[in-house]
Amino acid sequence: MNNTFVRWNPLRELEEFQNRIRSAFNTTANHRENSNGSSSGPAWMPLVDIMEDEQEYRIAVEIADVNKEDVNVTLEGGMLTLSGERKFEAGREDLRYHRVERPYGGFSRSFALPDDADPESVTADFKNGVLRVRVRKSESAKPKQIQVKVS
Repeated sequence: MNNTFVRWNPLRELEEFQNRIRSAFNTTANHRENSNGSSSGPAWMPLVDIMEDEQEYRIAVEIADVNKEDVNVTLEGGMLTLSGERKFEAGREDLRYHRVERPYGGFSRSFALPDDADPESVTADFKNGVLRVRVRKSESAKPKQIQVKVS
């Protein structure tokens, strides 16, 4: 039995609540319909992890069962956009679906690059259902040691 105590942080609960509300609004906003009944936004939003170290920023995007050819990574005006489509395997008469819970259709996520990001260094690779995007930090933004001279 684990008797580890965890310090309670009321701001963490507030942050989780804000994230749930934000997610609900994003989901609602992404499923708005036009007057002709078609969807005006992406059908779903993949989950992302964003992290950094001293050298670079990293974004991991969970997009299982999306073909590499259906993934786009674009950079325009300091905005990194990850988009694509998960296609539904329709038309197979030998399959009878009992439950379909995973979202299908187009997706899009956009992120403003931080000021210290080097837009020329963006790389992306796709493996095991995870898109990994790396953006190196510019050399000029890295901290430098300044020697103090005694006169």
